[in-house]
Amino acid sequence: MYSKGLKPLAAASAVLLVTAFALVFFYAPNDADQGFVQKIFYVHVPMAIVALCGFVAGGIMAIRHLRSGDPAWDMRSYVAIHMSIILGLGVLITGAIWARASWGHWWVWDEPVLVSFLVVFLLYCVYYPLRFSIDDPERQARYSSVFAITAGAFVPLNFVAVRLAEAYTHPRVLSQTGGSLPGEMRLTFLVSLAAMACLFVTLWKLELTAKHASAELKRLRRRLAERQPAAVA
Repeated sequence: MYSKGLKPLAAASAVLLVTAFALVFFYAPNDADQGFVQKIFYVHVPMAIVALCGFVAGGIMAIRHLRSGDPAWDMRSYVAIHMSIILGLGVLITGAIWARASWGHWWVWDEPVLVSFLVVFLLYCVYYPLRFSIDDPERQARYSSVFAITAGAFVPLNFVAVRLAEAYTHPRVLSQTGGSLPGEMRLTFLVSLAAMACLFVTLWKLELTAKHASAELKRLRRRLAERQPAAVA
């Protein structure tokens, strides 16, 4: 079920990623102020956008789970959050590298964009101990869904609050900076964003396929174990 369309999606991700990296290194010009190091922008920002969207998507899937009671929606929500946390870690690492090269510091605590993303990341890190501290599968799925919905609603609220902040150092990519990007930079950014989004969906489907196959294998093993005593008798 989950593997349907996975191969063409993976191929599209590979093509987009290769195209994005080619544009980053051979097409997009160096930034006038930051030089070559600014090119990390094409990885850092798309990764952050896709990670935040993945958190919100996990909340939407959790709503579907609570409404339908279908455990498949809980698993989809879990995998979406799992992938977003991995991307979120990448955002923090690339952001620290960029901050060191641009500002001379690995971290700037008075920068609201950086701190707010760290808060969101740490909030979702609570998801794992909450989920796996509950043994009953139904309660685990229900409580995890409630958390995913609450945290997912916090993401856009946090985003709006940060955008309204007056003092900031971090560039506003989708407004001030994004609106004034030269054509080469804008095209490279959009392709990089599409590549990151396609990669996220591909990995999401791949992990769901693996978990579904693992669950089917466990079910078949249980059925085999139940039949063996009957055969012996």
